[in-house]
Amino acid sequence: MQSKAQTVHQYLADLPADRRAVLEAVRAVILKNLPKGYAEGMQYGMIGYFVPHSVYPPGYHCDPKQPLPFAGLASQKNHMAIYLMCVYGDREHEAWFRDAWAKTGKKLDMGKSCVRFRKIDDLALDVLGKTIKRVPPKKFIKLYEATLAATSKRPKKTASKTAAKGKT
Repeated sequence: MQSKAQTVHQYLADLPADRRAVLEAVRAVILKNLPKGYAEGMQYGMIGYFVPHSVYPPGYHCDPKQPLPFAGLASQKNHMAIYLMCVYGDREHEAWFRDAWAKTGKKLDMGKSCVRFRKIDDLALDVLGKTIKRVPPKKFIKLYEATLAATSKRPKKTASKTAAKGKT
């Protein structure tokens, strides 16, 4: 669920005390490990960590007015989540992340990029910190641009091609 908060402090202040405490703890880990060149602010109704336009002028391809998203931190209806775009877009980094998490003995509740949690003890905070720290903006931009280039080279399926395949 998206917040209408305009600032990170407002977002956190609007949360129930228990969730605020958890997200503040996760935020502290992110900020401690966030490489120089990223910025924190509100993005997509949650706390966002992104490559600002001053570093990467093209912005996010889906909405170039938005800076390039790197990570997000949110309080959802039934859980809290951290969104790790650096894990989503890099199979090698994802494999490292999953392996490092498994070694902690904690259960990983993860979608494509989001790690869902209900309490601070669900998280491997040291692994989250290392995950953030391992990807400086230049590396993330390079990965992002390579992913964009690879997806733009894939042939697009059209309705006529799909229908033609079904007729043969």
